[in-house]
Order: sequence, then structure tokens, then C-alpha cells
Amino acid sequence: MSHQSPRSEVRLQGIGVSPGISYGLADYFGPALVEPEQLSIESSEIESEKTRLNVAITATREQITALQEEIEQSSGSEHSSIFDAHLLILEDSTVLDEILRKVENELCTIDWAYHEVMSQYTESLRKISDAYLRERAVDIEDVAQRVLKNLAWPGGDWLKPTLSENAAIVLAHDLTPSDTIGFDREKVKGFATEAGSPTSHTAIMAHSLNIPAVVALHAFKSSCQPGDMVLVDGYKGLLIINPSESTLSEYEAVIEREDQLAADLKPLAEEETFTADGRQITLSANIEFLEELELVSSQGAEGVGLYRTEFFYLKDSTLQSEDHQTENYAAIAKACGSYGVIIRTLDLGGDKLHPDLFEEPQPNPFLGWRGIRVSLDRPEDFKVQLRAILRASAHGKTRLMYPFISNLDEVLQANALLEEAKDELRAKGIPFDESIERGAMIEIPSAVMIADHIAREVEFLSIGTNDLVQYTTAVDRINDRVANLYRPAHPAVVEMIRLTVEAAHRNGIWCGICGEVGSDLNLTPLWIGMGVDELSVGPAQVLKLRRAISRLSSDECELLLEEASRKGRASEILEISRDLAGKYYPELLSSSPVG
Repeated sequence: MSHQSPRSEVRLQGIGVSPGISYGLADYFGPALVEPEQLSIESSEIESEKTRLNVAITATREQITALQEEIEQSSGSEHSSIFDAHLLILEDSTVLDEILRKVENELCTIDWAYHEVMSQYTESLRKISDAYLRERAVDIEDVAQRVLKNLAWPGGDWLKPTLSENAAIVLAHDLTPSDTIGFDREKVKGFATEAGSPTSHTAIMAHSLNIPAVVALHAFKSSCQPGDMVLVDGYKGLLIINPSESTLSEYEAVIEREDQLAADLKPLAEEETFTADGRQITLSANIEFLEELELVSSQGAEGVGLYRTEFFYLKDSTLQSEDHQTENYAAIAKACGSYGVIIRTLDLGGDKLHPDLFEEPQPNPFLGWRGIRVSLDRPEDFKVQLRAILRASAHGKTRLMYPFISNLDEVLQANALLEEAKDELRAKGIPFDESIERGAMIEIPSAVMIADHIAREVEFLSIGTNDLVQYTTAVDRINDRVANLYRPAHPAVVEMIRLTVEAAHRNGIWCGICGEVGSDLNLTPLWIGMGVDELSVGPAQVLKLRRAISRLSSDECELLLEEASRKGRASEILEISRDLAGKYYPELLSSSPVG
């Protein structure tokens, strides 16, 4: 690293969404939606306008397919399915019919009609108070940009995003998947955006391309100019503008250390997970797409501990069919072998809303109609998914799990519907695993307090810590104003997790953690001390976590848990747990020289 700028160093904190460190000249990229003029046409021109749209859609389809093939060839098949969603948006017959009606009724150009209809869709999504749909609005806008540009410039000259010749770090308000793929990867070494979240497709694509990325930096234009030297720290979520020579030297050491660590951890992919005193723990992966299975395997995860199925309901109605779901679930079950997959039933609501189900914004979506509540209110649709999961169980080890349980009645009703689904398959002679294991997600304090009762009706419990933290501490995890109060080491949260694990074991079943805190290496000693049986984390975290667990002794971690029970502050619990972690695996806790 070199080329220190004479201006003072500035550090901006965001969210690291793709690990790694990159350094180079910054340039702003600001793709804008082409806004056509509002022009009128004669009725005789309607057909020619329809033809223009067909030509633009054909060109857009070819461009998206080419991007999909490009990422598969250069980076493997992981995450190329993002562009499946774009193709579905592009050819949505309901949307296209609405656009054509607008042309016929208002006698306007196809450009204006398309722009107006797509803008209404994106604006509607952005007004809903949830993170997931706000991110999906970017996908609709990405497709709309392509179609409008193909209408305006049929030759396709606009295709490649333009940056200054020497740019290495792309700064933008936000980036669409097409933007991300369109950049010259020999030139672009990192991304930094004002908007975005860990679930945004910018984050997913940066991850798949192995490009360090930081999002949610908010207004950075006042601090950074095109041509500034900048450093992106995807580990700690930092954008460092005009880094000093001492900062660059520190980061050079970090890069060397991370490269060596990755090489050291690679052999662990062939091993199982044991504590230092020989207690075995299952270390599985959380996934959302089939394309992630390759990473699950290469990182040595012991199956899939959480397969999120909202994908089928947030993309397109055709994906909801029983046959399509069966095919998808069976593919995962086969790939996971003896370890198996845990399929979480539909968990819409909260920050994951579907416009067909949630036409009117709920005043309090996280306390509203979500998770198992949606499924139980729509029993026939729920049984479609249950039958698909059951059918998949004939092809490989499969478990199912009910989300957002708040009372025992919900478990009993879900189990009853599962039995109905079994009866329906038996009547048709369709095979399935008669002893399929059922699990309940513990995410709400009320479920913790009746965990003994719930445990008698299922074969395992899985703690969804993302929601358990927010419901226990009354902190909305997507609200920036209270983000500092979202503390997984809060004494009440730690006690909730301990009570759940103990209830499971009292009733002879196993208990796992599938929330984000499962991968927090600072807190791993607490979970070992509680006797957690399984941890399910992002595939990229598996090897570090396996190394950490192998260094910890159950007895020492149990003593730590006793000490933690006497602490009244999250900071105190975090400190003693981090100290023990630092004693046994300090090299895993220092991905960056700061923070």
C-alpha cells in the first residue's frame, strides 16, 4: 500500500457486509432512473408502442441472462439466482398488462407508462415500514432502469457502468445487482454505499464476488471527494478516507494475518466439532438459496440448521406450488446427507412482508401478524408447505421447525395440521418420513417461560436470538436510534437462553441457537457453558467457530456462566466472556487493527 494523501485521515463507521480489506482511488457512481418525457401518441401508434416494449423486454432478458452466465462462470453458481428474481419481475404479466392499459387509456408513450407504473411499485414498497421490502424495491428499480434505457437507447451503448480510469473503490448512494456485476472486476476492489443493509443484494453480490463492502455509511459525500485515496474495511464496517502511513502499515499486517489464518483453518473443513474436553456440538449453516449449498459443503458445515423459506413467497406465486417446493427441499435434503436440513416454515411478517398478504401497513408489524400466526390463519396454504416438506423427507434427512411460537396452542394446532398433511399423503400413497422431527423456534419471552410445555410436543428447540433480543429488551433491531441498546449479552437475554436450553434437556430433547449471536466468537464461551447442542451460523463463519469451540473446555465455560449470572450489566458479561475467548483464540478476534 502507498500513495498517502496530504489531507487528514477521516474514519466513517458503517456496517461491514462483505469481509476483506481494499485500498485505492475513490469514485462516485450514481446511476439514475431514466425519467422520460410525458408525451402523447395517436391511437394508431398504440401497436407500435407495444412492439417497442417487446423489443426492450427481449433485450433486457438477454442482458440479464448474460450477467447471470457471467457470474456463474467467474464466481460459481452461488447467488446467481438473484437474477431469477429480475427475470420474474421483467415478465410479470400483471405489471405488463397494467402498463399496456395505461398506454391505451391515456394515449401516452410506452416509456412514460412504464416509468409511472414501476415508480408506483417501488414507492409503495419504500413506504412500508420493513427492511426486507425496502431492499426488494431496489430489484424492481434495477429492472426498470434496464427496460427504460433499452427503450431510450436500443443499441445498448449504456450497458457498462462508467468510472474514472484509475478508480478502485466505488462510492454510491446504493448499488443494484446489475451495477455490481457490470463493473470491471480487474479495476474495482471495494464498495461503500450510503444505503443498504446486510440483507441487501449489494451485500450478497459483493460477498459472492469476494469484494470487500461497507454499507449504511449515511452521508459521506462531505468527507470524500472523487480521487481521494480510501480504504474499505469490510470486517469492521469502516471507510477510511485518506488513510495515514501508519494506518496503511497496520492494515498490511492484518491482510497477511487473515491470509495465514484462512490457510490454517482450511483443514478443519474435514473435521467434526468437539470442545477441548470432548463434548460434540453440531455446527450447521443458515441458508436461503440452493446456490449456497456449495459454500456449506466447502466450509465443512454439518448440514443446514436453518433453511429460510420466505424466498418462495417473496419472489413469485409460481414458486409456492407444492411440487416446486418439494423439488427445492428435496435437493437440499439430498445435498446435506446424514446431517440433514432443518426447514423453517413460512416466517412472513415483521421485517419480511408480502404485498399480497400485507396490503395495509400494520401499526406494529413486529407485534402483529407474522410467523406461525400467518400460517395458522391460512391452514390450506400451510398444508401445501407441510406436504412439500414431508415429501422431501423421503429423499434425505429432513426436520421442520415452526417460527415465532408464543403459546402452546400454536404448537398443538401446527402439529394437528401436520398430521392432516400426513394423512393426505398416505391416502395418495406418497412416501415420507413417518417420524419426521418437529421443532419450535423460541424467539419470544412467553415461549421461554413455557418452554417445558412446548418441549413435550416437539423433538427439538431452536433459539432465534435476533428476535429474542429485541423482544426481551424492547429494542427494534432495524431502528438506528436505539441500535446501541440491542445487546445480546444483556443479562435477561443470557438468562432466557439458559432457561430454554435447560427446559429442552429436562424433557430429553436437544436445543440449538440459529440467530446471529451464535456466530459471535466473543460469546461462544457462554453457549458452551449452557450446554447448547447445536449452533447454526452463516457458512463463512463455520471454520472460525469450529476452531474456537475446539479450544474451550465445558467445565471452564460453566464456571464463566455462573459468574455471568451474578452480573447486572451487558458490558460486564461481554467483558468476562471476551476475556475467556481471548485467552484461547485471540487470533480469531482480531480481524482488524481497530474497534
